[in-house]
Amino acid sequence: MAVSDLTSAAQDYLKVIWASGEWSSTPVTTKLIAERLGVRPPSVSDAVRRLTEQGLVTHERYGTVELTDEGRAHAVAMVRRHRLIETFLVQVLGYGWDEVHDEAEVLEHAVSDTMIARIDERLGHPVRDPHGDPIPSADGDPRRPDARLLTGVEPGTAAVVARISDSDPGLLRYFAEVGLGLDARITVLEALPFTGTMTVLVAGEPVPVQLGAEATDAVWVTL
Repeated sequence: MAVSDLTSAAQDYLKVIWASGEWSSTPVTTKLIAERLGVRPPSVSDAVRRLTEQGLVTHERYGTVELTDEGRAHAVAMVRRHRLIETFLVQVLGYGWDEVHDEAEVLEHAVSDTMIARIDERLGHPVRDPHGDPIPSADGDPRRPDARLLTGVEPGTAAVVARISDSDPGLLRYFAEVGLGLDARITVLEALPFTGTMTVLVAGEPVPVQLGAEATDAVWVTL
């Protein structure tokens, strides 16, 4: 079975299950999937049951949802589609990095494998999308970088921004305003653990930036 043979809903579920564990060690449950997709838990339970019958996931009652080898291959293929489309929208069509997620959510179900291959070639085989998320290779290599959350970086540490979550477009626009983009070099000046506030200096910017917990939880860096 090719990923294009699956329904759009099945493609979404597999992609969300895989992506939920890409940057987090939190167990993937039906409740978590419901929150990510914005649907009711009973709907998720029905969908997971169908995916289990297709041999794409495993799920014990009240337990975690895990992808089978086939399910994982389809999920990674959908993630590849999504991130290549986001990259194409930014690099070729001039979209902002805060505008592409919802567009890609629609287009990823409509494009063919041939079009994805052509987009990949047209872009020069990029390895990350506009937010720093790795673009899996055509043979299914996830290519996850060795990055860590900014939240846990100690004061006095210099780092390079490797990935920024695209879950909040408003936060992306704020990061752009303060110069906090991919490959930005930053130095952590202060971290207040009880409030979650962090002060960082972005190379090339005149003044330090104060970031709340929501912001620091959205940024991954390499040291």
